[in-house]
Amino acid sequence: MLAKRIQPLAYQARRLYVELMFQVMGRALQAVSEVDREVREEAQTLPKGFLFEMMVMPDGAKLIVEHIGEGHFHYHRDSAPRPVDVSIRFKHVAHAFLVLSFQEKTAVAFANDRMLVDGDVSYAVRMTRVLNRLESFILPKIVAKRAVKEYPENLHFPEKLISAAQIYLKVASHFAQTARA
Repeated sequence: MLAKRIQPLAYQARRLYVELMFQVMGRALQAVSEVDREVREEAQTLPKGFLFEMMVMPDGAKLIVEHIGEGHFHYHRDSAPRPVDVSIRFKHVAHAFLVLSFQEKTAVAFANDRMLVDGDVSYAVRMTRVLNRLESFILPKIVAKRAVKEYPENLHFPEKLISAAQIYLKVASHFAQTARA
């Protein structure tokens, strides 16, 4: 009987965690595009106006970012101004939780058929590299190594610390602006 009561609570906790992580990741994608040259170079090959979505199926939490040019992203929260170009969709909130709690790498989740890619796969791969670079900055190295396919060899502690601080400050200020609005 206790298990029947705990199970819905665990589902709700995972769902809320995924929603929060999508909000943080969306803002962090915008911030990292302002902070890191490698992310801007990776994103510059995306067409201006390119919309990327990551979501939980069927109508769960989502994040939407737009490439606004010169390698910069703009976070649109969960509403797209037009149809998205690439969508990465988790089949269930439990699958999204595994990836967003850094228990499973994105590549492993895809290999285990926990997610779908809708749109140009080369753009999805590019966005995954951007997400991996972001996670390498904002997570402790031991956690980032579990989260990303390959931890960047050229990412040294001083650069990581300074960039992470800049990203977190921008994310916090974006949350504050949203709260004031």
